[in-house]
This record gives sequence, structure tokens and C-alpha cells, in this order.
Amino acid sequence: MNLHTQNHTTQIKLALVALTALLTLSSGFVYAKGTLVWMGCGISKKAYMGKMAKAYTEQTGIKFRMAGGGATKGIRLTKSGKADIGGSCRFALLQPDGRPEKNEDVRMIHVAWDALVVVVNKDNPVSNISSSQLEDIFQGNIVNWQEVGGPNRPIKLLVREGTISGVGRLFRQLVLKDQDFEYPVSAAFFASSGPLERNLEKRKSLSAGIAITGISSAKKTALKVLSIDGVAPSPDNIARGKYPLFRPLYLSVNYDADIESLKFLLFVLSDEGQQIIAEQGTVNKKQGKLLEQLWLNKNLPL
Repeated sequence: MNLHTQNHTTQIKLALVALTALLTLSSGFVYAKGTLVWMGCGISKKAYMGKMAKAYTEQTGIKFRMAGGGATKGIRLTKSGKADIGGSCRFALLQPDGRPEKNEDVRMIHVAWDALVVVVNKDNPVSNISSSQLEDIFQGNIVNWQEVGGPNRPIKLLVREGTISGVGRLFRQLVLKDQDFEYPVSAAFFASSGPLERNLEKRKSLSAGIAITGISSAKKTALKVLSIDGVAPSPDNIARGKYPLFRPLYLSVNYDADIESLKFLLFVLSDEGQQIIAEQGTVNKKQGKLLEQLWLNKNLPL
């Protein structure tokens, strides 16, 4: 963990401790804001935010306006003030000196664990793929399903646009070992994970397609999720670090976030909020405690 990340984590903890004290001393204070705007990672939205927002609204009366669109959108709209809270499946982009880029300098709050998974249409007979085969497929070295035990059909790549989306960034870092890797132009490109999943799920012409998404989202589709090196991305395998492609999920807020936004963060991090995450089949912070050091060993920020 670099010095900036350590300082950033300390600042977040101090801010939340201070907020807890403020709310304890001001239990009779009523904040006038009635709606929170959440935008960002569609995987986070599908994984836990729907249930989380419903539970929070039932307790507080605070309503939510939510929209997906990707981790980058969530971070940057939070920074600009167009969203109160952002959902992200990657950390803020860092400059060479370790500081966040100007338009991504927000507080990143780690709230849960997800995993990148390989998904195919349910009609595809392949159920397992090796790490090396996965790398070769997305680098264009393996181009036919027959090479990995499937039918004699060309492989069609479905990928996220750009190199900095939550899925795109982490897959490049964890699997391709090149965060700037460019996919072949023959791939089908999508602006966010939702449309990508829906196309692969429903279009028969893409029964030979392959894509990467988050397990927290994929499990709520009709897509087939492949094992990697014989290990399925079950919550237990993810939590114990047996499944290789685990990753953190975050909420982001501006440094001058209002009290209602911070109160919601505390709810998400509370025992009740973390239980909601677990009930949705996503690995919460306590369940994934072992993953923290494993993640930092990858020299990636948490």
C-alpha cells in the first residue's frame, strides 16, 4: 500500500468516526434532504444497492434516484457534485506520484467484495477454463472454442469500451498484466456491463460469445458462469481467496459530502447493511477479511 493510500484510508476512518460522534450528539437533528442520487457501477447496483436503498428508505424516508453506467461515471459524477454517492468496482485512477487524478479525487469507501467471472451463453457446453486459456482468448491467441474443449465455432469477444471501466481495468491488471491493453477491433464493445450481459444472454447469434463481468451481477442473469482452473466463483471460494479474480467494491463520496450521504455510508458499513450485502450473495467485509492482505499483495490500492 503506497503512502497516499494509507493516508486516504486513515482520512476515511477519521471522517466516519467524527460523523458517528456528530450523529450521536445530534440525535434530534433532522436533515431536510429527501432524496439521494446514486450513480455508477451497474454491477454494484444489481448486487446490493437495490435492497440497500429499499431498507434505508423504509427506515428513514430518504428516497433514491439510481442509475448505472459504470464505475468511472460513478466516481466522476460524485466528484462533480451531480451524484451524492457513486458506486464503483475499481479504485480511483492514480497519477504516477500516487495521488488520484483530479476528476477522481473523492473518498473511496470499501464496502464489499466481488469477483470477475467468465460468462458465456447458457447453450455453450464449456464449463471450465484455465487461467492461461483465458489470457490467450482475450489476447487473440485462441480463436475457436474447439481449442478449449468446445464446439468448432469462432470465439466472439464481448468487452467493455475503453481501458478504465471497473471490469475492463481490473481484468487488464489481473489477467492480461497490461492496464492499457487494446482488444481486437473484431470484438463487440459495450458502454456498460448491463447491455453486455443482456446481449450475451438473449442473442442466439452470440451463443459462441465470451465476456467478463462481476459475479454479483452475473448470478442474477441466465448466463453460464465458468470455473477457472476448476474453481467456481462461489461466495465461499471468493471469501477464502481460492477463486483468483476477487476484487473490492466501493462507494464514493465527495470530500464535502452532506450529512445524509455520510449517514447512508454508515448504514452500509453497519452490521445491518453488511448483512443485506451478504443476503444478496455478495461477500461482505467481514466474510472477506482474509482478502484484504491478499489484495494488497497484488500492489493494488484498497
